[in-house]
Amino acid sequence: MTFISWNIDSINAALTSTSDRALLSQEVLKKLGNYKADVIAVQETKLSADGPSDKHLELLAGYFPGYKVEWLSSVPPAKKGYAGTMILYREELSAKREVPRLGAPDTMDDEGRLLTLEFDGFYFVNVYTPNSGDGLKRLAERQKWDALYADYLAALDAKKAVIACGDFNVAHKEIDLANPASNHFSAGFTDEEREGFTKLLGRGFTDSFRFVHGDVKDIYSWWGQRIKTSKINNSGWRIDYFLVSNRIKDKVIKSEMIDSGPRQDHTPILLEIDLSL
Repeated sequence: MTFISWNIDSINAALTSTSDRALLSQEVLKKLGNYKADVIAVQETKLSADGPSDKHLELLAGYFPGYKVEWLSSVPPAKKGYAGTMILYREELSAKREVPRLGAPDTMDDEGRLLTLEFDGFYFVNVYTPNSGDGLKRLAERQKWDALYADYLAALDAKKAVIACGDFNVAHKEIDLANPASNHFSAGFTDEEREGFTKLLGRGFTDSFRFVHGDVKDIYSWWGQRIKTSKINNSGWRIDYFLVSNRIKDKVIKSEMIDSGPRQDHTPILLEIDLSL
């Protein structure tokens, strides 16, 4: 089976805008459609509480014909048009939707950050992990989220294998970002966030990219938009992941980035895994 995950940074902008950035996003969408993946996870949809409009669904179907769509948006008391997740999966597949509430602090459980599908042989979990924010103002809440999320994945793993993907907003090791020394106290590379990710893996999960590629360097999934040359200079971070239950890690065939061309921000990631019995 083939899986794709992408933080799209606004589905509406990607689908309906005619800006230069939107045109780059549309090229990425065309490319993703050619993979004919079984399941596609999207983060940071930024849709309203009502979810995708009929027009959004029509445009998505143009890129991904023959897919069912599940979505989760930010709802009050959380901010409008914030965060949000979506999963598209091939219509011949059967899945049961689950929207867990972790008991997370602040409005995190209302921000549309966690969407799960239960398939016959595995759970598929799409996550958009909260960012610790400027000045690390949300770091304490983020640490609580990380612990609760680890508990949730471990509980699923006790029942059947798990594939968990998304924007985890953490570069786990120094080789996962271009400039570790200058980012030690930056959101996404604090000791606390990295430790949280280590503990998550310790609950029975494997970082599929590192499993396949070992300690390869200079391969990232995100380049900041504030610095226009960040992607040209490959000054990036690897913060998007496919995690798999340890017991299926040997079934992983591919785990890699999908080239998004000149578009900065997140690039899609791909997992190919043999889940046949």
